[in-house]
This record gives sequence, C-alpha cells and structure tokens, in this order.
Amino acid sequence: MDTFRGLGVLQNRDFSLLLSGQLVSSIGDQAQSIALPLIVLALTGSATHAGYVLGLGTLSFLAFGLIAGALVDRWDRKRTMIWCELGRAALTAGVTVELWLDRLTMPQLYATAVLSGILTTLFQVANTAALPNVVGPRQLSAALGYSQSAGNAVGVFGASLAGALYALGRTVPFAVNAVSFALSAASLRLMRARFQGDGHAQRTKAGLATEIRDGLGWLRHQPVIRFLTLVSAADKVRYGAGYLLIITLARQLGASSLWIGVIFSGAAVGALAGALVSERATRRFPLGRIAVVMLWLEALMFPLYALAPNPILLAAVAAAESLVAPVYMVAMTTHQLAITPDELRGRTTSAVSTLTTGALSVGTLSGGVLITALGAKPLVWLCGAWLLALAFLTTANRAVRQAPLTGAMQHTALPPTTQSDPATHANNPT
Repeated sequence: MDTFRGLGVLQNRDFSLLLSGQLVSSIGDQAQSIALPLIVLALTGSATHAGYVLGLGTLSFLAFGLIAGALVDRWDRKRTMIWCELGRAALTAGVTVELWLDRLTMPQLYATAVLSGILTTLFQVANTAALPNVVGPRQLSAALGYSQSAGNAVGVFGASLAGALYALGRTVPFAVNAVSFALSAASLRLMRARFQGDGHAQRTKAGLATEIRDGLGWLRHQPVIRFLTLVSAADKVRYGAGYLLIITLARQLGASSLWIGVIFSGAAVGALAGALVSERATRRFPLGRIAVVMLWLEALMFPLYALAPNPILLAAVAAAESLVAPVYMVAMTTHQLAITPDELRGRTTSAVSTLTTGALSVGTLSGGVLITALGAKPLVWLCGAWLLALAFLTTANRAVRQAPLTGAMQHTALPPTTQSDPATHANNPT
C-alpha cells in the first residue's frame, strides 16, 4: 500500500512538473558548480577568490533568509518562484555571454553570486512552503522523498556530466544552467495548483520585523521542532568540518582525485538509497525514533573514517553514514510542514534553514583550522564524541521521544489560520 501511495504522487501532474523542473535545474547547478571555480582560478589564479565566489551564496542565505521567509508569506509564491528562475537565467546568461566574448570580470562574478544567492534563497523557501498545497497532506512525505531522491541522483551522476560539459567548452556549463532555469520557470508556469491557502489573502500584513518575530515566536512554542532544529544545527557543524576532513584522510591514504570523487559518489549513493525508502519509513516510524536512530548510527559510524585502511572502505563508510540522513530530513520536514499554518510556512522554513546553514558555514570554516591544530584522525574522534553527545541528548528528550507518527499527522494537518499572533498557535500538537 505504501508503495502505491508513493507512486501516486508522481501521477499528480503539478508535482511531476515541479519535480522535473527541479531536476533539470539541479543538473544545471551541478554543471556550473564545477565550472565556476575553474573560471575564477583562470581569471585570478587565486583559490581565495574562488572560495569567496562560492561562499557568497551561503552568505546571501544567512543575510537574507529571514527576510525571504516573510516575503514568501506575503507574496504570491508561484509568481515569486517563476521570477526567481527567470532572474537566475538572465544572470547566468550574462556570465555566458561575457565569458564567450572574453570580457568576464571578477566584479560581475561577485555581483552575480550575490544576486543569484538572494534569488535562490527566495526560490527555496517558496518551494518548501508551497509543497503541501501542491501535493496535499497525504502525499507530502512521498513528495519530499522523491525530491530528495532526485537531488541525490544528480549528486551521483552530475559530477561526471559537469566535467564532460566543461570539456566541450568553458561557456557550455553556464549556458546549460541558464537554459535549465528557463525550463524550470516554464514548468512552474504550466502548473495549475494553488501555492498557498486562503489565509494568505485574508491576513493583515504587518511590518517585516513583526512578521519575522511572529514566525520565530511560533517556532519557539513547538518543542519538538525547536529541539531538533538545534540538534540539526549542531550536527551541521560536524558535517561542514567533515567534508574537508574526509578529503584529508583520503589524501593521507594516497587517494587520487579520482578516488576522492568515488568516495563522495559513495556518499551520494547512500543518500539516494535512504531517500528512496524515506517515505515508507516516515509513515511507519515516529519522528522521535527516526531522529534517535539516525544520531546513534552517525555516532557509531563516523569514527570508522579514522579506521578505514584504504579509499574503498572510506567510500563504504561514506555510503553507510549517508543512508539515514535523508530519512530523517523527510520525516522532520514533513512534521514541520504538517503542523505549520500555511501563512507561516515561509517564515518557519527560512528560520530553520538559516540556523542550519549558518552552522554548516561555521563547520566548513573551522574544519581546516581544527585539522591543522589537532590532526585529521583526532578530529574524527572528536566529531564522533560530538555526535555521541547529541545522540544522548536527543534520546533523553521526552518531547522528542513522544513525537507522533509523522505519516499519521499528514491526515490531520492544520488548516490555514488568519491570525499572525504566535501565541494563537502555542497549543498546536507536536
């Protein structure tokens, strides 16, 4: 029955259009992510400048995320997403043309990175907030599972495709990405579903600061979401440091660049497998149990990176460790969206994403420093101890242990409300 229900969401015309647009756009992003640092290195010869360009997107989310959430709850979400895609298409096309004419400059790349980061932030928040309206509460976990699977599939095959596109010409990845944004906008335009409920049109708009406080206030009264968001942020610190840590361990084992790619492909394969079973797991097991199991498995498996004697086993550890995270992400996001009033979804989504993205940035920035100060293997054991502490804290949290079955909550998702006072929602079940 679960399998048929999961397949049923693909028969939803609007979701199929949304998913296909996301898949095409993700392929374009993957192609550009490989080409962009190579172009910056060719222009400047500086890895520092390449890091700045790549990091500006994350900084844009941190600086603009909360505002984006309030705007998404104000504006028409479908129209916002279409304009974001068209804007990103225009920005990327501009880079393509200037690169083809050999007139591309670093100021243009910096400006493009900032503006694209802002548009990406708006798009992602609007997309998540709109999804329950597109698919309905019964198919929400299945839709999130397919979205995760599509993204992870691109992670498995996208790097090879990106390398092939760059080999055809340095402008090709940017041209492909520009076209992918345009196709995504076209798929959104063809959708007929409403992207927000009636409460969006009825509520009185306050100032942005007030609306942001309303969203944060509502989250503050949700003990399960609040605690698991903090735990996720703490886990993201470890995850951010782990990327460079795994590369360092692989290098110490004599791994070539090809083998390092294989290791991260292993992680992508594990994440893809987890995403494929996430909808069934979400319907069968309570959120609290999924969170506890994920953290304990991560805590037990992460130290294996320090014990792996060769790149093949490093890839196996990466695949195994990545298996459970997509299940948790689908369960957590389903729970959050199911209990959040429609007109608050943009703000709550952006608040959660801003915190976890900020934590990821801290981990990424501190990873190199900690590897230099402690060494790679000692840092693995430190990260393992960090995960162990998170697993103990989550297991001991009564609200998390008693969190209901997320799949069952989809049948009783909250209707939209027309009030913006967070105290109104304080007694919503978690």
